[in-house]
Amino acid sequence: MAFPPLAEQLAVIKRGIVDLVDETDLAGRLQASRQTGKPLRVKLGIDPSSPDIHLGHTVVLRKLRDFQRLGHTAIVLWGTATAMVGDPTGRNKTRPALSRAQVEANKQTYRAQIGTVLDIGAAEERENGEWFLRQSFMDCIALASRYTVARILERDDFQQRQAQNQPISIHEFLYPLLQGWDSVELQADIELGGTDQLFNLMVGRELQKQQGQRPQVCITTPLLEGLDGQNKMSKSLGNYIAVLDPPREMFGKTMSVPDAMLRKYFTLLTDQPEARVEQLLAGHPRAAKVALAQAIVTAYHGAVAGSAAVAEFERMFKHGGLPDQVPEVLLPATALRDGRVLLSAALVAAGFCASNSEGRRLIQGGGVKVDGQPATDAAAVLVPGRYLLQSGKRHAARVTVAG
Repeated sequence: MAFPPLAEQLAVIKRGIVDLVDETDLAGRLQASRQTGKPLRVKLGIDPSSPDIHLGHTVVLRKLRDFQRLGHTAIVLWGTATAMVGDPTGRNKTRPALSRAQVEANKQTYRAQIGTVLDIGAAEERENGEWFLRQSFMDCIALASRYTVARILERDDFQQRQAQNQPISIHEFLYPLLQGWDSVELQADIELGGTDQLFNLMVGRELQKQQGQRPQVCITTPLLEGLDGQNKMSKSLGNYIAVLDPPREMFGKTMSVPDAMLRKYFTLLTDQPEARVEQLLAGHPRAAKVALAQAIVTAYHGAVAGSAAVAEFERMFKHGGLPDQVPEVLLPATALRDGRVLLSAALVAAGFCASNSEGRRLIQGGGVKVDGQPATDAAAVLVPGRYLLQSGKRHAARVTVAG
């Protein structure tokens, strides 16, 4: 097979990465693959520890997709065994263990979602349960003998937990060894991960060396801050854009990205050429955000949806309109207490928030309108009738409170 020129491949691979161990080795492997026509084996391990993914998860997936588009073999390694152990990376306490049934259920939903980024049908899919779930306890002891406690404790998160007198379970020490052994089993040329995974990736190099294999090249991608511009994108923090968000929701959330984060979002979440990104960033931030939001919606929902989201934004925010489709919500009489219902409960029913307490925060924040009028009383109630509820610039619903 014909691979692109070396310089072109390196430019694609190096876009948006942080660590590369090491570039000379990578260049040599890429050049050899061009000469032999043999693709490199590029591994990404995914522990299906939760069912949903957001754009923060797609950063490293897009890098695997880059290798796939360059003609190399993308290996999606499902951590069906390691997910039951739990990666201690970045945690200040031991993660609860998952059952095999939970892992399998998460894998199915996760797989469908990564297909929005990666050509999953063309990838090599493996499960590390293939080797770990058939090994004996003595095999585990043998693997543990390959690394010292002193080396494991070099991990920043272990050092922090030890300094804070936070417990570290022995099985957490084994996780980097399990991930590293995956690379031995797969004979990986390259392994990808977030910057928080560098230690684990380097363990893979060491174990491959011990087995007489050529140590893999390690490449890390940044951890993406969420819509608050400060904390890592996280569903629990509510600062995320989900890959399954509908176009209007995805577009609206992207428009709330802080100006300072625009370059990072363009680099890590779009294929916009660098010259185009520089041009956009030199102009008005709102125009750059519209271009970013359209690119993201187009990537997950298609060009038609991307253009429609721009048109709706222009109509809603420049001309004060409502969305094209305003959902109808019925609150039955059984939801009433003393003939009325809390406004915060109506916001939950309309899908604007997940709980009454979150609804009260929205109201107190001044972002809620009832029939076009601001609502600021967190204890506000609705009596039977029909209302137009709005929250911020993205949410609108017509709510009927039954009598």
